[in-house]
Amino acid sequence: MTTWNNAQRARDARLQAGARYANGKHVAARDATALLEAVLQPGDRVCLEGDNQKQAELLAAALAAVDSAKVHDLHMVQSGVVLPEHLDVFERGIARRLDYAYSGPQSQRIARMLFGGKIELGAVHTYLELFARYFIDLTPQVALIAAVSADRHGNLYTGPNTEDTPTVVEATAFKDGVVIAQVNEVVDTLPRIDIPADWVHFVVESGKPFYVEPLFTREPAAITETQILTAMLAIKGIYAPYGVKRLNHGIGFNTAAIELLLPTYGERLGLKGQVASHWALNPHPTMIPAIESGWVAQIHSFGSEVGMDDYIRARPDIYFTGPDGSLRSNRAFCQTAGLYACDMFIGSTLQIDLQGNSSTVTTDRVAGFGGAPNMGSDARGRRHPSAPWLQAGKEADPDSPPALRRGRKLVVQIGETFGDKNAPLFVEHLDALRLAEKLSLDLAPVMVYGDDVTHIVTEEGIANLLLCRDRDEREQAIRGVAGYTEIGRRRDAKMVQRLRARGVIRRPEDLGIDPLDADRRMLAARSIKDLVKWSGGLYAPPSKFRNW
Repeated sequence: MTTWNNAQRARDARLQAGARYANGKHVAARDATALLEAVLQPGDRVCLEGDNQKQAELLAAALAAVDSAKVHDLHMVQSGVVLPEHLDVFERGIARRLDYAYSGPQSQRIARMLFGGKIELGAVHTYLELFARYFIDLTPQVALIAAVSADRHGNLYTGPNTEDTPTVVEATAFKDGVVIAQVNEVVDTLPRIDIPADWVHFVVESGKPFYVEPLFTREPAAITETQILTAMLAIKGIYAPYGVKRLNHGIGFNTAAIELLLPTYGERLGLKGQVASHWALNPHPTMIPAIESGWVAQIHSFGSEVGMDDYIRARPDIYFTGPDGSLRSNRAFCQTAGLYACDMFIGSTLQIDLQGNSSTVTTDRVAGFGGAPNMGSDARGRRHPSAPWLQAGKEADPDSPPALRRGRKLVVQIGETFGDKNAPLFVEHLDALRLAEKLSLDLAPVMVYGDDVTHIVTEEGIANLLLCRDRDEREQAIRGVAGYTEIGRRRDAKMVQRLRARGVIRRPEDLGIDPLDADRRMLAARSIKDLVKWSGGLYAPPSKFRNW
């Protein structure tokens, strides 16, 4: 006779094993490791938060301390590999296999461990892709999450950094998994209930705030004049002619420069109300001057940003906030918004090849993708029209009947021809290909595929790849903005000139931009202190960004 509740019975056995360490649902922090040893089984799929910013650090440390004779060969399925403990579990044999999306702070160590055979790699995912697999074939059996506070029933308040929590908990709790939450404190009444108690099985009070990475804070003082020039090119050469209102920015200094030029250079071009009004974006501090100047109508966020809580609370017309005034972020929803509801993504990368494929993987770093491949891809399931989307589609395919012509999302890569340590942005072959060969991967970790990229912006100008009609034109358009890199020096000068005559390549002078005008005095804020002033004192930057 077939039994249909095996997973429920297995979950109940785990809960019974863990109950000896709990008072109701509440577990003392000192017993966190013992709880995990009781609940986990060898080979389990475990999701540990591990988000882009929010880290369940107490539970990460507790997991890294379990007895590897009892708990081993775990399959970690988590968004971010951020803390040292996230990799310590592999060093100690507690975990064996990894499926993830982002590993910024641990990118060098994860590369060494992959090459050294310490980690069996499933795949490097995009956020949405990994979330989707939580509901198909990577459903966690145990989820270790973080929240700001819990009440005595186990209801959770996640605060501004909700991020991945709802997705992780839903997939786990409704497929007979165990959810363990670390919280900063247990309180009588929550500001709002973000995760209901019947989805949560154990609560561990840490007694201190969980770690949040200030990932989206950029010091305006570090923005260079070259980055200001690329920002001017993007605003005048892409934002203005396409009339882009709905967009997402990456996290580099080039896009921070754009944000700080909107109230100055953008104002001078008469673009307020015409571009950059609706955003899928974390609360970038460099957006404060644009918000205060009336450029921004609305921002939905993947997560929050350290020091922005009071500012967000004071700007409910801009941000999505709860009754308590705190931000309600949600990475899955915001990724979906960025994929389907935005007309443009603009971000940076470490390498671009001759067909426009890009990756942040280098020979010694495996940083992962995060959300860039979702933001930076053309959503072929989209059906609602908008002027920028239709215009881009017409440029890419001028001959199809308009009513049947597929629009195109603008996907822009922006950067300087030479990056950190004089590394060239443009390469013949991506390091991602070498990584795939070294690890015998079926698929190279390409961040944004070239056929999704519509424009490349460097200090040399803009290459509009939508207007390229064959592979050779595309290659020469890329070479044409690659500067004095080896790729740029090997351009076909005559073809590049023909592409420029057609408007495929546009130099600064073609747009009426004098590179000598790219001056730091154009920035609406030239320091973190200036951003605090713009915010009326509401922005409280992390201490490492304070120099006054």
